Amino acid sequence: MGYRSLQECVHDLERHRHLVRIEAEIDPNLEAAEIQRRVYAAGGPALLFTNVKGCRFPMVSNLFGTIERTRFLFRDSLEAVRRLVELKIDPGELAKHPLRYLGLPRTLWSMWIRRARTGPVIECETTLDQLPQLKSWPRDGGAFITLPQVYTEHPDHPGFKNSNMGMYRVQLNGNDYVPNREVGLHYQIHRSIGVHHAAAIRRGEKLPVNIFVGGPPALTLSAVMPLPEGLSELLFAAALGRRPVRMVVPRTSRGQRGLPIYADADFCISGTIDPSRTKLEGPFGDHLGYYSLQHQFPFLEVEHVYHRRDAIWPFTVVGRPPQEDTSFGEIIHEITGPIIPTVIAGVKAIHAVDAAGVHPLLLAIGSERYVPYAAKRSPQELLTTANAILGQGQLSLAKYLLIVAGEDNPELDIHDIPAFLRHLLERVDWQSDLHFQTRTTIDTLDYSGSGFNQGSKLVIAAAGPKRRNLGTEIPGNWRFPDGCQNARVALPGIIVVENHSRTTTEIAKDLSHGSIGNLNEHGFPMIVLVDDSEFAARTLNNLLWVIFTRSNPAADIDGAGAFIDQKHWGCTGPLVIDARIKPHHAPPLIEDPAVTQRVDELAARGGPLYGVF
Repeated sequence: MGYRSLQECVHDLERHRHLVRIEAEIDPNLEAAEIQRRVYAAGGPALLFTNVKGCRFPMVSNLFGTIERTRFLFRDSLEAVRRLVELKIDPGELAKHPLRYLGLPRTLWSMWIRRARTGPVIECETTLDQLPQLKSWPRDGGAFITLPQVYTEHPDHPGFKNSNMGMYRVQLNGNDYVPNREVGLHYQIHRSIGVHHAAAIRRGEKLPVNIFVGGPPALTLSAVMPLPEGLSELLFAAALGRRPVRMVVPRTSRGQRGLPIYADADFCISGTIDPSRTKLEGPFGDHLGYYSLQHQFPFLEVEHVYHRRDAIWPFTVVGRPPQEDTSFGEIIHEITGPIIPTVIAGVKAIHAVDAAGVHPLLLAIGSERYVPYAAKRSPQELLTTANAILGQGQLSLAKYLLIVAGEDNPELDIHDIPAFLRHLLERVDWQSDLHFQTRTTIDTLDYSGSGFNQGSKLVIAAAGPKRRNLGTEIPGNWRFPDGCQNARVALPGIIVVENHSRTTTEIAKDLSHGSIGNLNEHGFPMIVLVDDSEFAARTLNNLLWVIFTRSNPAADIDGAGAFIDQKHWGCTGPLVIDARIKPHHAPPLIEDPAVTQRVDELAARGGPLYGVF
């Protein structure tokens, strides 16, 4: 829908019963976040908090809380954007099916950036302490902006063409930030703002930054889209919003061009980054389900805090997935999924698994065509494809990449995770199919590795016929190594077991020589050491979260019959993964009991939130 403002979007959602107003006073300190988490989990509506404690600005959450509502927001443009993607894949489709693309001229007409002399966002000014002070988790280091649109331009080549707009979290207060004058700016590796920041450092100049909050939802979604370098998020927002993006281009005191401001945003925090200075940012409860800890990051020296007269503050809450950002991932996949095979040769499908924290686990289906005449099929082309995947943008952050050959089961669904894991475990050969990358970069938010942004990767590639039938029950006569207890079958072929005293290597050696050294051959090629086996085996999401967020492949994997041959590590099996919490891990996210009780009271019969979730 071509909304001109967030206000127009809110009214449209309310008119179609996708949004509920909350008139009761709601505290932005932990309370609003817990309400958001609950309403999202219940598949509930968007919420407009009209009475925010200590703040005159209303807040809105859960705008993208369901994939259905996200599609509703873009109901007039989503199909046209998909058509544009189709033409990028195969321009010849236009000549073959011209009627299919009749609506594209309007979309293309909207894809431009219009300079404006003024706009609603610069009508008023305020200070940082007057903004909603949203705190989502008890140990957060301060209040944060959770749906920011951070705009920068390349210092060497200023202008819209070389701009970047990304969603990088912003800390409004706390730590050593000077009140009302400084905000923290956290961005992860492989983000385009880093290119602009590096250029500013090289030039010895401050980097101008504008942080937009609110505006039509097309801009919010564009800020999280994994667009290739050179394609402006502003142009994509124009296509998605079915109207040109209006940018106010201010003039400095010297008459020079200032950094453009999105005219229809609700708020804009404007300032500069000093390339020579950093300050501690965090902690912050993040989307892997743990706190990201304090680290040195750039910060913004704030010059102006603008807002429109009828401003609304949108927010979301991140935490252990699924959360609202899951809907972002789904709609992004709908738009960009078909283009992936055209970017990476041999790839049929890719799935970044949300329940595992997105970057820790990547599933892929590829092709195995290198030697079709060979009597024995083994991963070859799959390994080439895996290297290409790990060299592609944000896909390079994957910690575990599990890839199989599509020819072995053309009906395999990349989004059916149990079926995918079954397919892989039936075929994998632990002696040849494990491929480690050590001492490399991993997701900034992943604390399972050896240091900040540091860890390892593992590619597991499987091709060929079934090697084994997977077990579903543990025979009563099997005896596990000393110290192991409460063993459970979490999925066919996967046993989770508790052990609080022994190392992965010790357990693997016992498996090599003990009475169950043949587990691999008897249908259980994988054993996972966990802190709580009942929790890990209870649901698929629990299992994925525990395994892939709490293990560093190079440090936490061993196996029965382990060997090194020409620097290649393998084992006869079973493979043992240590997914226990280690001392260096970040703490998991836990709600404040007092806040939980307060929200329970608000949601009770007769309360202002009764029936909302």
